[in-house]
Amino acid sequence: MLSLFLKSLLGAAAVLVIAFFSKSRVFYIAGLVPLFPTFALIAHVIVAQEKGAEALRQTALFGIWSLIPYFIYLLLVYLLAERLSLWGCLGAAGLGWAAAAAVLIYAWQQF
Repeated sequence: MLSLFLKSLLGAAAVLVIAFFSKSRVFYIAGLVPLFPTFALIAHVIVAQEKGAEALRQTALFGIWSLIPYFIYLLLVYLLAERLSLWGCLGAAGLGWAAAAAVLIYAWQQF
């Protein structure tokens, strides 16, 4: 239970840092904060402890490839930000991420 509480504190801290930067002169740093590997660190510890170093390596490699769906999301936000409403832009970008993630997962399982 303590573990879950500490993880929720990490999430709350990230939200506060994002809110702080989004209101500052350096608002663009708010886009960097979610990329801190908080959840990746948690996942890597769990995978390494339960499955070993080779599984950790595979998890890291999949993480590298998972940057492609995130890139697609950001590219769509960049391209659609002035063309669609906020929710339309983020919705389309989210769908682009989901489609790219589905392709990645399918391809990863095939190879």
